[in-house]
Amino acid sequence: MVSQRNKKRLFSGMGYREVQRSNSNRRSKLPKKEQEWLKESGYRNVGWDNVIELYQKINDLLSSSNSDEPSLEDLFLQADRIGNKYQTSEEIDAFNRSLRSEVEEISNQIDKQFPDSDSEYEFVDYSKQPRKPVKAMRKSST
Repeated sequence: MVSQRNKKRLFSGMGYREVQRSNSNRRSKLPKKEQEWLKESGYRNVGWDNVIELYQKINDLLSSSNSDEPSLEDLFLQADRIGNKYQTSEEIDAFNRSLRSEVEEISNQIDKQFPDSDSEYEFVDYSKQPRKPVKAMRKSST
């Protein structure tokens, strides 16, 4: 019979001390602000369950820190700003005029495909109960 002490617990193929070491190394790669947040939030590198929780939280923070890279929109705005340095004001005005005309053409096409018509609205009043049809009583001649 194998005792509990001789049986080594593993998490992601690592033992307790290895997970602790990994947490320490990876935590140091985080910005100071996030390191302080982990400490204030009670994530600790002591105790098997705490070590695993810290490991998973550091994974989340490291994967979200990659989102600090500029978005595609930011890159386009930056490229536009840099490109404007090498254009004259006449070239910029000509581009803006052509862009405006293209946008108007697209808007006209959308209006043709999806016309706004106020007369198409139908109002239904559900507040009144529908009347029951009144049955005419026949007079019986007896």
